[in-house]
Amino acid sequence: MPGGKKKKLTKAEQLKLLQEEEERRLREEEEARLRYEKEEQERLEIQRLEKEKWRQLEEKDRQRRREELEELYLLEACFPEAEKLKQETRLLSRWKHYIQCDGSPDPSVSQELNTFITLWEEETNETFEQVIEKSKLVLSLIEKLKLILMETPLYELEDKTIKQYQGSILQLQELLHLKFNVATEILLRHASTLADLDSGNMERIIHGENLTLYIWANLKKNPRHRSVRFSETQIGFEIPRILAASDIALRLFHTHYDHITPLRPMPPPPPLPEEEENTPTVPEIVKEEVKVVEEAVNQEDQEESRQQESESNLINEEEVRVEDQGDLVHEVRTVSVKEESEPPKCEPKIALLSKKISAAQLLLIKNAPEKPGIFEENEVDLFQFTTLGGVYNLEILELPPQCKPVKGWMIVELLKEGLQKYTYPPETVEDNETENAFPPIEVTVEIHENVVFFEDPEVVRWDAEGQYWRTDGISNISYKQKERLITFSLDTFGPITLIQDTHINMPYQSWELRPMDSNTVLLTVTTVFTELQIQIKENLCMLASIKLKDQEHLSILEGKWMAPVPFIIALKEAGLNIFPSEYSHFYVVMNSKVREHLAEEPAESPPWELLLFSGDRAQRLRVDEDSECFSEALREDTEFHATLLHMVKDFASPEAMDRVRAAQCLVIDSVCHLLFSTRLLSYS
Repeated sequence: MPGGKKKKLTKAEQLKLLQEEEERRLREEEEARLRYEKEEQERLEIQRLEKEKWRQLEEKDRQRRREELEELYLLEACFPEAEKLKQETRLLSRWKHYIQCDGSPDPSVSQELNTFITLWEEETNETFEQVIEKSKLVLSLIEKLKLILMETPLYELEDKTIKQYQGSILQLQELLHLKFNVATEILLRHASTLADLDSGNMERIIHGENLTLYIWANLKKNPRHRSVRFSETQIGFEIPRILAASDIALRLFHTHYDHITPLRPMPPPPPLPEEEENTPTVPEIVKEEVKVVEEAVNQEDQEESRQQESESNLINEEEVRVEDQGDLVHEVRTVSVKEESEPPKCEPKIALLSKKISAAQLLLIKNAPEKPGIFEENEVDLFQFTTLGGVYNLEILELPPQCKPVKGWMIVELLKEGLQKYTYPPETVEDNETENAFPPIEVTVEIHENVVFFEDPEVVRWDAEGQYWRTDGISNISYKQKERLITFSLDTFGPITLIQDTHINMPYQSWELRPMDSNTVLLTVTTVFTELQIQIKENLCMLASIKLKDQEHLSILEGKWMAPVPFIIALKEAGLNIFPSEYSHFYVVMNSKVREHLAEEPAESPPWELLLFSGDRAQRLRVDEDSECFSEALREDTEFHATLLHMVKDFASPEAMDRVRAAQCLVIDSVCHLLFSTRLLSYS
């Protein structure tokens, strides 16, 4: 067309286009409606099928639920059986202690322990070496009492028994401390005869299995001799001029154990089930056997005192008694077999014991509802921090009168008040004296070689009046990690210790529980600072290996088999604490340092199977650990089960399930105790 003009549509053509567009719109809406109805029908059909499948799975779960729970109950019978074996072990341990006749008391028998304490109190003029030798027995008695309190189930401990054992521990600790003071006084009386030829002062280092004594007596009182270093060590003091010119002695008494921190109260026993509270349980049966042994022992002692038989006859009686004890344990096991053959009579007893054991296990994973109470200013929160490496008892002592040789005799003046402390700084200061005349005293101590500090340790001192550790009064702290030396300044002397964050290894980065040989399990726990491998066999645990980042360390615990409770205590005392307390959830958080570490060193591992257990039903989940959101959707081609055990059974090999069924009850009990104690699921 000329000029390129567009042809104008007529009204008829415009109307036709509108009709066509309307028809197309209606056709598209109809197609969308049909497509939606089809999709909705398909969705409803899928939903119906899923509901039907879910109903069938639930019905199948209900049909076999009783069978699965019965199988679980049979497997859980290992816990009462393990408890019975542990009771028998404790019974035999007491019997073996009796027949040893080594003169050491049974700490659980108050009469024997009181006799031992009374006899030792009467002994006088013991040297420090003699007290150190005797302290081995005393510390072992304290350790036995603590283990009894920790290992004995709470439902078997009475309040009066707990008070008796804790009172005995305090009594032994006080007597041991008194004996060390008396022995120190005797040693200082002979300071002049033990003086060093070069300095003219006395210096002694006495090593023991559980303690070390460093003592220095200022005989020359040279005001220029202000640096005290014990020979062949860097341990010592920097003292002010006023002390260098005084009649004093400095004592650094390092006990490798903590005898200062008060004992924590025992948790209340779990409530007994309302029904069958008076039904005798298996532990009570074993207790009756313990009473039989004690009565037999007492009767035998009476016969020995009356008849005064010859030594050979006594030996024969001991042999007969061992045979009787063997018969006794055999009878306990025979009774158990008979009870198992009569389910109606034994079932209530075993059921009640199982409930008590379950309640005791739940106490291990109980979270306190409230944070510990209000603390004093500068007081150490012992729920957040742990004392490590023992206690360093630092004291300035008044030098007692020295022994003097007179015509072949040694004459010494005995002070009625005994060993006296030198007060520094003095309680009252004269007007012409300034505070600078009594500066803080610099101290250098060595950290125990068997203790691990993942960060620089913090130094705290004991408040005798308030009965707690506090952080003030200490300054200029420096730590040499390679030499394991820590230097600090103290305003006043007294007991000091080192503390570390209790939860420094929490949360865990990863963990793995792997079966090894028959009835042997390896538990690996990886934290920010370390990797621990714990081997479990029967009723024993062993630290198989320890790997520390950025430092070399060989623990004396490696390769040493111990029962679970003392093993846990030993790891805590070594600074390898992976055992949360009921208050730990108030202190453990995923801080930035942990997040950075996880980002720098990501763990490479195959995808995990995610399982869900609601308490009534176990199922495998469709989601995995990389899913963006959580869903309870059931994984395809899987079923519901009454327990996690039977859920795992669906994809576990027959050999694996055979090993589960063949596992010894003590192994299962030990693994369960460690899993409850570490709470790996909650703190990972």
